[in-house]
Amino acid sequence: MSEFLQFLRLLQRNKITLILVPLITVILCFFLVRRLPDTYDTRARIATGLVDKTDQVVTKAKDEQDTQIARKFESLIQVMRLKRTLDQVSYRLLLNQLKGYKDSTWREPVKEIEDMSKADKSKAIALLTKKYKAREELFLWKPYENSLNKIMVDMGYDANSLRDKLIIYRTGGSDYIDIEYEADDPELAAYVVNSLCQEFISDNSSRVVGNNKKTIDFLQRFMLQKLTALNERMNTLKDYKIKNRVLNLNEQAKSIYGQMADYETKREIAQKDIVAYSAAIKNIDKKFDPADRKYFESALTGINQKIITTKRNLKELNEKYIQSNFDAKVKVSLDSLKTQLTNEIDDASDRYVYNPMALKQDLVTQKLTMEISLELARNSVASIQGELNRLNRKFDGLVPNEAKIQEYETGIDIASKEYIEALQRYNEASLEFSFPIYLRLIERAMPGQIQASKKMVLVILSGVISLTFCVFVFFILFYLDKSIRYPLQLANATERPVLGYLNALGSDSNVNLAGTGSSDEKPLRLYKNLVRSIRYELDNEMDDPKIIAVTSLSHGVGKTSFVLALAWAFSKINKTVLIIDGNFGQSDISKLNPDSELFESFVNKDTIKEAVPGQISVLGNKGGDISLKELADDRVISQRLSVLKTQFDIILVETDPLTAMNKAKEWISFTDLVVAVFAAGNTISDEDQSKIQYLNNLESKFSGWVLTNTEDIPEQAGKIGKLVEV
Repeated sequence: MSEFLQFLRLLQRNKITLILVPLITVILCFFLVRRLPDTYDTRARIATGLVDKTDQVVTKAKDEQDTQIARKFESLIQVMRLKRTLDQVSYRLLLNQLKGYKDSTWREPVKEIEDMSKADKSKAIALLTKKYKAREELFLWKPYENSLNKIMVDMGYDANSLRDKLIIYRTGGSDYIDIEYEADDPELAAYVVNSLCQEFISDNSSRVVGNNKKTIDFLQRFMLQKLTALNERMNTLKDYKIKNRVLNLNEQAKSIYGQMADYETKREIAQKDIVAYSAAIKNIDKKFDPADRKYFESALTGINQKIITTKRNLKELNEKYIQSNFDAKVKVSLDSLKTQLTNEIDDASDRYVYNPMALKQDLVTQKLTMEISLELARNSVASIQGELNRLNRKFDGLVPNEAKIQEYETGIDIASKEYIEALQRYNEASLEFSFPIYLRLIERAMPGQIQASKKMVLVILSGVISLTFCVFVFFILFYLDKSIRYPLQLANATERPVLGYLNALGSDSNVNLAGTGSSDEKPLRLYKNLVRSIRYELDNEMDDPKIIAVTSLSHGVGKTSFVLALAWAFSKINKTVLIIDGNFGQSDISKLNPDSELFESFVNKDTIKEAVPGQISVLGNKGGDISLKELADDRVISQRLSVLKTQFDIILVETDPLTAMNKAKEWISFTDLVVAVFAAGNTISDEDQSKIQYLNNLESKFSGWVLTNTEDIPEQAGKIGKLVEV
């Protein structure tokens, strides 16, 4: 807070500068802007179709996030501000100027245009027209095109000049883009905005159509590639089926599996018949004795041959019946042969080949029938097993075909899905791009209206900026200024209390013993009041009598004036005061009091004029390059000073500054209190740090600092002294 107050005081001291600089700036700005032309503003509006999708009558509207829509709007705005878009407007403006259209030229032609011949204008018009149709920019590395660009810049028709006065923005969250332009002619403002909208919409439409065509062509090629891939996979599967004679693999496998099941059933039936017939024949054989069997076999030799032949034929036909998968036609022949075999067996039975004494004809007939059936069953098992083996081999041959066909069918399925997806995307794109949404100029720009004058705003702004700049400069100076101007700064820098401060006196206000009490000058009255405050602080340090040494870090800090004023202040409270001019190098007190006794004489004779209460005595010096201890030894000086303390209450000694460290130290060693004087506006250098450290090492003997030559400090000295001491 204190630093802020110090900065305010700095501004107060320089208030004339803070007033004059903005005032001069305002005056200059007024004369500069009073001839500025009036400006006209106009506006146009474009509908984008990004938010309002009512025109999308065919395609389904897509829900988009606000951020996506905002990015699209920003992209459109940036395209409109591109140099290649603004160049189209620049070409039109310059072409109108070169062609001399009276209703399309609003500015006076520059000297280069006036100096052009008709041929030169024709050449420039041809080049600009070519650039306009090709949407190309001028190549500045070509001298002729660069000269045309300079003409465009001088006329204020170039892209940068147009962009400076152009404002393009989206209207809230709507579907519209507003374009505003400011010019020095109302019709020029409208022409620029309308031309820009036309060029932008035309360029955007051509880009939309071109991009749509590229997209559809790509999707069409992509769809045809997928169709070709699908046809290739289908042809590969077809060729494989033809090569491996595969019609319907699932039906073939199902048919073979059904046949195998039928044959296995018939094989089980035949095996069951074999077991049954074998057991039955064995039981019949047990009922015949050997003699009957011998008689029977000898009697039937002829008929048995026929039966054996028929059985062999029956076996062959049975195998054929099984191999034909039980064909019905073969079944008819097989039944016919079985009937023939039955008749032959009956013929054998009709003959009395058995022993008449034995009645076993039926058993013989049954046996013969069973033997035939047993033989047929055994033959059937072998044939059925052969067919089963054949069917198994055929079924095993279908497995690799199934794996290969499944691989081909999977590839066909994938290719089919890809083709369908490509076809769907192509159809959607074709449908969508058949009805594209174009930008539309829904509100044309009309001749602009005159705008409120900005001249006064510029004038006021110039004053505010200049004032701000001055304050900023003073702040930088304040920040970089390391000089000490206030008591608190001195206390913080030295880490010792400040007894008070003294205001600066003018060159006409001289402090001396004769005029201090009688002057009525305001600065001197303030000076005396401030000295009284310091006197109060020193008077309370210790009881009288006391010797107070006044020193400083350098010359010219107001030390002599302070000593004289302090002596006057002590005398006002009826103290007997003695001033000793101990500054041999610069004896100003002695010069101000030429009739005073000399300190050198006092040291030698040990007598001094008797002190009078309320008056101030002075001991001057001869000056010269000499120090205190060079006048006498320590014992003599101590005795002489002790004599003085018996005669005076207060003895003030002005010492040399601490630049002559040894001379000041000699005086300080014989004093009771030390006061250091520092002039406001000076800085504490690195060399001064050792001197300050010496004073701080004096501890309680060093009373503190007195700040002289201060300006504009409103606080009272006593109040500041207490504040600093705390």
